[in-house]
Amino acid sequence: MMAFAGAIEPLRLANQVTGRKLYEWSVVGEGGETVSCSNGSSFKVDSDLPELARDDAVILCGGLSVQRATTKKLLNWIRRESRRGLTVGGVCTAAYVLAKAGLLNGKRATIHWENQDSFLEEFEDVDLARSVFVIDGNTMSAAGGTSSLDLMLTLVARDFGSEVANTVADQMIYTSIRSDRDTLRLSTPARIGVRHPKLAQVIKMMEDNIEDPISPANLAKQVGMSTRQLERLFRRYLTKSPKRYYMELRLQKARNLLMQTDMSVINVALACGFTSPSHFSKCYRAHYDTTPYRERGSRGSGDEKK
Repeated sequence: MMAFAGAIEPLRLANQVTGRKLYEWSVVGEGGETVSCSNGSSFKVDSDLPELARDDAVILCGGLSVQRATTKKLLNWIRRESRRGLTVGGVCTAAYVLAKAGLLNGKRATIHWENQDSFLEEFEDVDLARSVFVIDGNTMSAAGGTSSLDLMLTLVARDFGSEVANTVADQMIYTSIRSDRDTLRLSTPARIGVRHPKLAQVIKMMEDNIEDPISPANLAKQVGMSTRQLERLFRRYLTKSPKRYYMELRLQKARNLLMQTDMSVINVALACGFTSPSHFSKCYRAHYDTTPYRERGSRGSGDEKK
């Protein structure tokens, strides 16, 4: 809902602060049915998927279980509108739909950080960025949450000048408009609440080497520490060993892949640095209190976010 509202409110406010109808929009959905959101809200869309004018733009909004919501009808519609020269975009997880339709091949794009691992596995021809939003030719994407505001404020500034965009931002009490050079996640020190440079460096190496884990001894060596010093550093700041922290990172990625892709459990295990399926299952059960197979089976039972 935040990504959805963030894509519309800047347009409404641009009209309001200028006293002119700079933008018009409608909310459409497959079948023209009532749409339910993950927060319990629901609303009636304006129409089914229509044929649009050449100067229109399409912005898709996706959420949880975006794969299930990516129907053949939706893909055919967005391909057709793109072929007619329209600008197409996706906010939160909707870049998945654009990629599935083949509209992001050879282009830069972004998606919510929780979906980045699965996106990289499925769409090798897309240049996935870790930016809050990306505009590449006639395609655009935003990573979810407040990033929709940044994308739309950038478009308002492009269309009608930075003064209008800044006035809109002031109306929303939004004090700093991010650019496409800003990253969608906090830096490692800010995210873990620790600003020890060597600890942050080790964690970054762990995050970059999930498929081929680096031993604690080699991690320590690369930052000029002994293994014992590294152990003490992790215990002091994170109350766990480097091995435990690394394992949790790998299991978190495994869970994302199980929930968001159709990769086999064995391939998920390999992608997360487990050479033995039995060891993967044992570690997964110990951490999440369920098996990878049961986790995969449960993904269809949640409410879908739209």
